Amino acid sequence: MKIVGLIAEYNPFHNGHEYHIQKAKEVTGADTVIVVMSGNFVQRGAPAIMPKHLRAKVALKSGASLVLELPVCFATGSAEYFAQGAVALLDSLGCVDALCFGSECGDIQPLTRIAEVLSDEPEEYRALLRASLKEGLPFPSARERALQDYLHDPALSRILASPNNTLGVEYIKALIRQESTIRPYTILRKDSRYHADTLEPAGNFSSATAIRRLLLFSGSSLRTVEDTPYDEPKLSSILARLEDHVPRECVNLLERTHLTRYPIYSNDFSLLIKYQLIRESRGTLTRYADVSEELANRIMKHLNSYQNFDQFCDLIKTKEVTYSRISRCLLHIMLGIQASFLDRVAADGFIHYARMLGFVQKEKEILSFIKKNSRIPLLPKLSDMDSLSEHGQQMLHLDIFASNLYESVISNKFKTPFCNEYSHPLVIV
Repeated sequence: MKIVGLIAEYNPFHNGHEYHIQKAKEVTGADTVIVVMSGNFVQRGAPAIMPKHLRAKVALKSGASLVLELPVCFATGSAEYFAQGAVALLDSLGCVDALCFGSECGDIQPLTRIAEVLSDEPEEYRALLRASLKEGLPFPSARERALQDYLHDPALSRILASPNNTLGVEYIKALIRQESTIRPYTILRKDSRYHADTLEPAGNFSSATAIRRLLLFSGSSLRTVEDTPYDEPKLSSILARLEDHVPRECVNLLERTHLTRYPIYSNDFSLLIKYQLIRESRGTLTRYADVSEELANRIMKHLNSYQNFDQFCDLIKTKEVTYSRISRCLLHIMLGIQASFLDRVAADGFIHYARMLGFVQKEKEILSFIKKNSRIPLLPKLSDMDSLSEHGQQMLHLDIFASNLYESVISNKFKTPFCNEYSHPLVIV
């Protein structure tokens, strides 16, 4: 059995994701695909548009063999922390041969060269980085300039200007630092730009951003007309537009679960976040992951102007502190993810369990294969948590809290019964 690991959010699942699964098997020669997927909150600092079990189901019907949940403390982290957690999870299984990811450059060599520098951080590079930061450049720009000066190759440094290249470098860097035997592969992203907000012509891959934008008008989240290039259509019209951009199973799922399980957006959490913010002070805010003293001051200074999640992120962002950084911080505050906890987890090997979301019944031999080789327990159900380490139990309790909070928003928004995390069965297809 040869296994390739994928790291994904599937927010939502679309044709580009299906292509990635198929191409990953092709380029690596793997016959089995394990996906590490973000749960109900994602790396850009937002709730997923639909629950994790629905997204896992489409992935399993589209070529994945097993879907594991990336713990929320990593799923909502910076690109570096996201990658460290996801790679550690795949590596801890003890049986994954390859990691395959999409990138804008489509070439593993330059990504590896950059990752080696960023992993080793030679003194010359660090001095160049310090000099650029001292000039007041934001960290991404300072890093790009330092790499250009260190590598004497402008093309290499510009690679980090593209988001999937950056994430790919972080994956490779994590593999290097964790001394993993997993071999990285990359495939060229086709057609759509990562943050493109309109659908591509039929036959091309549209971005998840464009699909979310279209689905925005199928729900009742707070929004403005300026948020989207689309007129407000009926669901049937939305699904008709999506037929060329998402697998048929995903279209069926969108139709069956509309206004009962999705769409969920950041503004649906606005009151929960404001409630937490008014309980905090400048001093307590800095306990949370990624919240600097400067950002804590800005949050408290503008708190009286808070209207909703999106508006507040736009209000307090600066040239140095991006919208995504702020939205991640707000999630950390709402979920109670503290910097000290992340430091302890990182020092203790990052990952302490592999939480199953679902698997393909005819490929269930992968489960026994993992149990035979894994350095961490495979968790098919939450009742197995008693066997976990202290950090593992804390991490899993955080996952459960995040999922129950998400389900509470679903229940309130769509007036449907609340589904506790303990009640969700495994997805088996």
